[in-house]
Amino acid sequence: MSIGKDSSGSVIETDVLILGSGAAGCGAAFAAKEKGARVLLLDKGKIESSGNLGGGNDHFCAVLNSGPETDTDEAFVNFMSKQLSGLPRGLIEKGWAKTIPPVLDILEAVGVELIRNEDGSYHRTVGFGQPGNWWIHIRNGHNIKRLIAKKMRSLGIDVMDHIMVTKLLKTGGHVSGCIGYHVLDGGFYVFRAKKVITALGRVATRGWTNSTGNPYNIWFSPYNTGSHFVLAYDAGVKLFNLDTEQKATLLPKGFGAPGMNGINSMGGRELNALGERFMGKYDPMWENGIRRNQISGTYQEMVEGKGPPFYMDMTHLDKDEVQHLQYVLMPGDKATYLDYCKQKGIDFAKYPLEVEISELSFSGQLATLENGETNVKGLFNACPFPGFSGAMCAGYYAGAQAAEASSRTESLAAIDEKEVLKEKERIFSPAKREDGISYKAFEGTVRQVMNYYMGYRRSHKGMEVALEKLQFLEGYLNKIKAPNEHELMKANESAELIKICQLATRSSMERKESGRTFYSRTDYPEPNPDLAKPLVIWQENGVPKTAWGM
Repeated sequence: MSIGKDSSGSVIETDVLILGSGAAGCGAAFAAKEKGARVLLLDKGKIESSGNLGGGNDHFCAVLNSGPETDTDEAFVNFMSKQLSGLPRGLIEKGWAKTIPPVLDILEAVGVELIRNEDGSYHRTVGFGQPGNWWIHIRNGHNIKRLIAKKMRSLGIDVMDHIMVTKLLKTGGHVSGCIGYHVLDGGFYVFRAKKVITALGRVATRGWTNSTGNPYNIWFSPYNTGSHFVLAYDAGVKLFNLDTEQKATLLPKGFGAPGMNGINSMGGRELNALGERFMGKYDPMWENGIRRNQISGTYQEMVEGKGPPFYMDMTHLDKDEVQHLQYVLMPGDKATYLDYCKQKGIDFAKYPLEVEISELSFSGQLATLENGETNVKGLFNACPFPGFSGAMCAGYYAGAQAAEASSRTESLAAIDEKEVLKEKERIFSPAKREDGISYKAFEGTVRQVMNYYMGYRRSHKGMEVALEKLQFLEGYLNKIKAPNEHELMKANESAELIKICQLATRSSMERKESGRTFYSRTDYPEPNPDLAKPLVIWQENGVPKTAWGM
């Protein structure tokens, strides 16, 4: 990268600019570096712990074409095409299925311990309703991000930690860079690049809470507040599936941690308060079915008065399986898991584990072409697929595609200085206010609206009220004060949060059916076969527009 100065602050130039250093961003950086591009990676956190992978992971989804017809690229693409409606089939094939082998090579080269059987094959189990044993177990999952970061830095890939990206820059209809600032010292930066990759996380949080009421004790990273969608939307990218991909899981009661895939895939049985195993009513694969069915089924049991509490029972499992599950897989997703077990007296071999339905999280898609580029030229999408595997593989593919495209781009585009100065004023305005409200008060009110009107049971009228209240709350953004750098970052995150809440609410209002989402419509309780297609949302001159189908 090269560094310069202009009247607004530091100007940094590179070939491929990657926004976000989670699994997707790191995958993109590896591939772009391999292609010989100058690469710069930005993140408001630190690469050793940034993104959802920063907390660890216990499984990696992989087809290996090892013989069974369920373990082929074709079987994988067929299944994922249904789950990822609206994305090109060729993107799923090239950007995920065929990218698995080189990504596995990278992971093992950096020291990630993918568990193998005695015959040398990977130890894999089935999960989430998938037709084959696609989930490779990981032993040292809590260290994955540190291992990847160490390799990234050793390769000489340019990394700037603690940079919050607040706006994409466009020149002549093409994305040409971004604006960001250092969340610890307040330094302001303009970044120019031949190609830009957004890897800011396809799952965003802090819009809802679980039973703890703590927006930081949650399933996914609490620092993903929607910038992957909001920045792209503001730049003219079309978004879709913001209605159907609002996600949830089961959590150990009072402890925000992933890892339920391990419990389900190894034979855990969910019980309601009456001691009944009930998931067979909601999915033919019982607990190993698709995640949406487990959440909607558990919620329905609660509506019928059969819980809480709910439990996952592993007491029937083999001693070695229980040991592997509690002491190898579960801590891989969160290093403090065993501390939680010790404090609560949890022993999978002796007692069922009490669980609860998590908070909802935002997710969705950016309109993405088969080559990984969005509908706005110059901006590539590294986050079209879910999970650790989907993120790193998609990132790797986007990095290679962006690097090749940058090699065909002769020069950097000019930047509008007035636009830069306007954004600089917006970013730092909370720090100049002596009076006002805190980001905590603002975000807490947003969550109250979402929990109450946009929960697991919704109606058009309720969502209409939610949107009115969110629009009212948006007017309070210019009243948030930030007495220090930390609260300035939170104030800017609040601007992302209110917008992703509005986009998700608008999208949900349009889907007049139930059965395709983690939530249900009380006014439209049945599926509508005419709505088996993506809902697209975008803006024209600042006005939101929606349409059915890509």
